[in-house]
Amino acid sequence: MARTALVTGGNRGIGRAIASGLVARGAEVTITARDAAEGEEAARALGCRWVRADLSDPASLEQFRGQSCDVLVNNAGILPQGSLLDNPQGFFDAMAVMVDGPFRLIHTLAPGMIARDYGRIVNLSSGWGAFAEGLEGPNAYGIAKAALNAMTLAFTRDLPDSVKINAMCPGWVRTRMGGPAARISAEEGADTALWLATLADDGPTGGFFRRREPIPW
Repeated sequence: MARTALVTGGNRGIGRAIASGLVARGAEVTITARDAAEGEEAARALGCRWVRADLSDPASLEQFRGQSCDVLVNNAGILPQGSLLDNPQGFFDAMAVMVDGPFRLIHTLAPGMIARDYGRIVNLSSGWGAFAEGLEGPNAYGIAKAALNAMTLAFTRDLPDSVKINAMCPGWVRTRMGGPAARISAEEGADTALWLATLADDGPTGGFFRRREPIPW
């Protein structure tokens, strides 16, 4: 039986590469997008489903309640600009998309994973969200990723080992967010996420990874 997977922000960039990799591995994939034209185009190209969802809008995430999902990839992200003092709205936007939204999806979908005794949750984080690497990035981007990291670790207290949750840093990737000067392709950036999304039963949980290797929080 094919695994079911949900990839947020899967219409472009790293999310699209992750969705493509999961489809290639036989999963029944649904991607989310905010733009209908982009969602429809990506779904046709990838051979998957798409739904309109905005991670900053809790009401749009209610559609996933009661749905079966074996693999959740919290990929959607934003990069607010300016300083925290000059653009305080950036803080609220970053936290909504990269912390509150993932929390709501995990809270909604994890009970089904527990009941089926299988689940893989992958949180797309960043080295900019690591205290060990200086908590960098513009506005609240690093703050949100640090909170996502903390949430990843904290959820291991509530999830059985059969439902694995991990965070990963894809590196500096050539996407709309990363820019054309970035060092690696979206496919290369997606590799660790795909590894975590398909972990064997003895795979790790509650970790933070880059290039399939643990990195410090």
